[in-house]
Amino acid sequence: MTFAGCSLFDGVSTAVGLTDRGTVIVRRAQIRSSYAVVAADLLEVKRGDRLVITEEVEFEKVLWYHVRAEDDDQTEGWIEAQNVITETILDKSRKIAEEHAGRPPQAAGQLRAKSNLRLSPELNDENILYKLDSDSTFQIISWEFVPKVQDAADVDDSSKGTQRKTKKSKDNEAEGDKDPNAADKLDNKYDIWYRVQLDGSVSPAPAGWLFGRQVQLQIPTEITFYETSERRFVAWYRLDETEAGVDPKLSTPGSYLILTRSSLSKAIDNIEPEFDGIMVLVFDKYDQNYYTAYRTSGEIWGRIPMSLDGEGDNKSFTLNLRNSVSGQMEKRQFFLFRDKNRIKIRLPEDFASFETRRSR
Repeated sequence: MTFAGCSLFDGVSTAVGLTDRGTVIVRRAQIRSSYAVVAADLLEVKRGDRLVITEEVEFEKVLWYHVRAEDDDQTEGWIEAQNVITETILDKSRKIAEEHAGRPPQAAGQLRAKSNLRLSPELNDENILYKLDSDSTFQIISWEFVPKVQDAADVDDSSKGTQRKTKKSKDNEAEGDKDPNAADKLDNKYDIWYRVQLDGSVSPAPAGWLFGRQVQLQIPTEITFYETSERRFVAWYRLDETEAGVDPKLSTPGSYLILTRSSLSKAIDNIEPEFDGIMVLVFDKYDQNYYTAYRTSGEIWGRIPMSLDGEGDNKSFTLNLRNSVSGQMEKRQFFLFRDKNRIKIRLPEDFASFETRRSR
C-alpha cells in the first residue's frame, strides 16, 4: 500500500481520523504536495494563517500534518508539524494568558537564541508549546527562581524527547570552589524562568514560560548606566507618558520606577524575594540629566506585581513587601510629589518596619 507517494514500509507511521485546527507559527512556510523530498510547493502560508489538520504522519523522524488551508481554493497538502501549533496546544497558552489578565507587564525581554516556549517553568518533554525564534521580543509578567539544573544546556532549543544536556566541567567546578561566597550567590543556586506575554505579530500563542539563560532584559537605554553588577534591574515602569504615536525607542528620556535585586540569595521559608531594592530616577528636561528621587537605604523583601496609580505628578505606586517585624506580606503605597521643581517620594509612615540591613 502506498500513501502520498511514499511507502508505509519506508518508516512512515500514520494517525488517521485526526481533526484539529492549527495556526502557522513561523514567518513563512510551504504547504507541499507530499512529504517526499521531491514534492511540489502548493501554497505559501504566513504566521497567523489558520489551517484544518486532518492527518499526521511521521516520516524519517519528521512529523508532518495533512492540512486544508483557508484560501479561495481550499488548498490541501502537507506541512511540517514544527511550523504549526494546534488549537489544543494554543488553548493551553491562552489559559496561561487568562491567569495574568489585567496584570501590567513588569519588564521586557528578548531572546538571544531560539528557545522553547513552555507551559510551566521546568525542563521536560511534555510542556513544550513550540520553539520561538531568536530575537523574539515579549513582555515579562512574572518570574520564578527554580533550583538550578546544573547539567542543563544553556539554550533550551531541543525538541520533545531530545533534551540536550551539558555537564559542568571539573575545571568550572574547581573555579567555583575557590569563591567563598559562591554558595550564597543567587545565580549559583537558581535558574530564573520568565512568564511572558507575546504580541500577535511575534507569536499566535499569547503566553508561556521561557528558560532565563537566553533571555536578555530590554532595559530602556537611557537608564542602563545606573545598573550595577551587584544590583541588577529586574522590573521597571515609566512614570511619565511617552508622546502619542511615537515609538518608545525614539521618544525623549523618561522617569522610571525601578525594582532592583542584589546578587546574593535571601530565601525565607525557601522563597526568594523578587526584588530587594527600589529606585526612582527622574529626568530633568531642563538640565537634560537624571537625578535620583529615591533609593532604598536598606534592603527590603518584595514580591511583584508593582502597580501604578494617578496622573501627572500626582502618582503613587504600590508594592508587596515583607514586614520584618510581623513576617507578613503587606501592601504599601508610595506617593510622588513635586517640591521646588523636583520630584520626591513620600514613604509609608511605618516603612522602617520593612527595611532591614543596609544594602551593599
